[in-house]
Amino acid sequence: MSLNIVFVEPEIPPNTGNIARTCAATDTKLHLVKPLGFSIDDKQVKRAGLDYWPYVQLEIHESLDAFMEKYKDKRMWLATTKGGSLYADVKYEDGDFILFGRETKGLPRDFIKANEEKAIRIPMSEKTRARSFNLSNSANIILFEALRQLNFPGLK
Repeated sequence: MSLNIVFVEPEIPPNTGNIARTCAATDTKLHLVKPLGFSIDDKQVKRAGLDYWPYVQLEIHESLDAFMEKYKDKRMWLATTKGGSLYADVKYEDGDFILFGRETKGLPRDFIKANEEKAIRIPMSEKTRARSFNLSNSANIILFEALRQLNFPGLK
């Protein structure tokens, strides 16, 4: 088993390429939920992922509804600036799914509202003008906390 990173409707190719490289290096499964803002064959996606794409466990889903139907019985965490819990305060388990929304809008508000108890966030300065952190950076921050809690399974 492993952890799962889920990008829901990603828009910027390098973010997906960057997290694909991380997923390959950590044996983390990557799920992409359509519509994608680019082609998976896009040169920018491939460049960011370098030559790691053959090692990425990749699953593509036609929609958020299709993804949820397939994995409805799995533990999920929703990464959002609107999360009530800090990402480091939850207890991750092997097989967990960590969902991230589009770069420009995040996860759908109604989806977050229906799953508020699973919404987590990365703390930011109250003085910041930034709306959020970069998508691939956020995924790396949370993924590595989950891996740390699980004692970095299979990593050396």
